[in-house]
Amino acid sequence: MVKVIASSVRKGNVLEVDGKLYVVLTAENFHPGKGTPVTQVNMRRIVDGVKVSERWRTTEQVERAFVEDVNFQFLYEDGEGFHFMNPESYDQVVVDVETMGDQKAYLQEGMTCILSMHEGIALAIELPRHVTLEIVETEPVVKGQTASSSYKPAILSNGLRTLVPPHIDAGTRVVIATEDNSYVERAKN
Repeated sequence: MVKVIASSVRKGNVLEVDGKLYVVLTAENFHPGKGTPVTQVNMRRIVDGVKVSERWRTTEQVERAFVEDVNFQFLYEDGEGFHFMNPESYDQVVVDVETMGDQKAYLQEGMTCILSMHEGIALAIELPRHVTLEIVETEPVVKGQTASSSYKPAILSNGLRTLVPPHIDAGTRVVIATEDNSYVERAKN
């Protein structure tokens, strides 16, 4: 275990609090006008999946568990969970639906992801920053709408909605940021 200050805690970190391991879901630093800055952390207990919220002063020490980040390749999903393989050792790991969370919409067969491993168990998953998806449906552009934002709603091939520029039509492949589901650019290939 390594002691770190609370303000350095990030999403995906594994913390030990009161002898139990937690995966950080969100971590935000708040600096109120008066008073001491605090870090608000939402976590999920690894053993039973219970979600917990903690608030620490930003300078407070918290214990971060040793976690190894390993590249894994996504194979398939079934009733057990999401199956990944280490391309170097060919070891396979199953990631449960709870751990995967909302990120499952971006998974594509053969995609390389980083799994945070602790004692052989996948605690968190980090997807590539960008994925290429196809636009399934977009709304038609209304001419003369220059006073408002020039983006229009679109539905992606994974079922998620995003905003795209008016020149993007259905069938176009686009690059999407996995962090916030935002349009990055038209796919090059």
